[in-house]
Amino acid sequence: MSFIHQDFMLQTETAKHLYHDFAKDMPIFDYHCHLSPQQIAEDYEFENVTELWLGGDHYKWRAMRAMGIEERKITGKASPEEKFEAWAYTCENAVGNPLFHWSALELKRYFHIDEILTSKNWKVIYDQCNAVIKEEKLTARTLIKNSNVTFICTTDNPTDDLVWHEKIAADKTFDVVVSPGFRPDEAFAIQDAPKFTTFLSKMKQVTGKSVDSFKDLVDGLEERIQYFADRGSNVSDHGLSEIHYVEASDQEVEDVFQKASKGEIVTKEDYAKFQTKLFVELGKIYHAKNFVMQLHFGAIRNNSTRIFEKIGPDAGVDSIQDQSNVSYVLNHLMDAMDKENKLPKFIMYPLDPTYFDLAGTAAANFQSAPGIRSKVQLGAGWWFNDTKYGMLKQLRSLSEAGLLMNFVGMLTDSRSFISYTRHEYFRRILCNFIGDLVEQGEIPQDDELLERLITNISYDNAVEYFDFQK
Repeated sequence: MSFIHQDFMLQTETAKHLYHDFAKDMPIFDYHCHLSPQQIAEDYEFENVTELWLGGDHYKWRAMRAMGIEERKITGKASPEEKFEAWAYTCENAVGNPLFHWSALELKRYFHIDEILTSKNWKVIYDQCNAVIKEEKLTARTLIKNSNVTFICTTDNPTDDLVWHEKIAADKTFDVVVSPGFRPDEAFAIQDAPKFTTFLSKMKQVTGKSVDSFKDLVDGLEERIQYFADRGSNVSDHGLSEIHYVEASDQEVEDVFQKASKGEIVTKEDYAKFQTKLFVELGKIYHAKNFVMQLHFGAIRNNSTRIFEKIGPDAGVDSIQDQSNVSYVLNHLMDAMDKENKLPKFIMYPLDPTYFDLAGTAAANFQSAPGIRSKVQLGAGWWFNDTKYGMLKQLRSLSEAGLLMNFVGMLTDSRSFISYTRHEYFRRILCNFIGDLVEQGEIPQDDELLERLITNISYDNAVEYFDFQK
């Protein structure tokens, strides 16, 4: 029997039934990822499996460094063969890490290979994968279609022109919706003077208006949100290392803006006041325009100065951030918008899994929205939590603090066109989790109920929550 067999990770008869009869063939609604819209628009053709599989994949890079592999064979100028061989050596030693499962799933689903990648068979598998890429024309679009994807939301800067999204939308030969996702992280970057002042300059270019005050900044961002909306978007996302709630007067926030716009140093207290005000103001705009607001928080980035200076950001030297008063901040941020009944649909993703319980209970405080099921959501385990352990911990927290039946399910959060097996991985874990509860007598053996639960979480809830109309 191959390692990735039909009942992989399904440990009970009920789990097998739930997966094969309800989850397996559901489409994929990928409401947050980092795929390149240009590559989708141009239907990018990959040169080889190394480019497709290892390019930009900081998960794999971290593991390869742990095996003592020189950087030249990870992100450097080594040949594709050398890099793939180095990854094979790493992969066979990654037992227990989700990369071991993901890699086996990807080889099986996209390249029809049942073998586990090792130092002994790497060249045969390398050649097989490259042959499949050419013979089956595994382009960006083909990989998306083969994965049964109906919707993709990319991650885009407020100043992006979205020309590639326009090209995709105009192409009637490709029926997958690719929506831009509004990601205004640079608008919050007042502690990084070059980044923030450059962003203000770009905002002036794209809006044709000066950004001379905090109000100008908010007005400019609202204009760009509408620009995204006009191109089919109703999704935003925010990636913040720490989250804050510090009330401040309009004048205090304006004073902070003026310092930051001149490239002056701002204090931690200044930043907390600015972040709070901007986050709440954007939330109110999202509510008015029916955007979903997402918050990914808790990453401390670029921790290895040596690697960051050599390679740049997203190099695989990030980790989980910790902070105090997370519950206080989440509750007060949502309340600041909810007081005026202007809290948008809101999904929160703590990177620290110890915050799942407190985030879940915070979400439950703000669900009073007629006609919207679970308006505030504890999002899927992401980054360091898109593992069996992380997924199960998130599912347990959500099911105990909220309504699992309303969960919008999994997302890829990936730059890779073959990462859609993460949805399969999640669905298998979900079905095994629910199957265990059924067999233990904690959930009734009711097929109508179980089918609704599994199909809701796998796909249907996301379609409803994001108002998807193909």
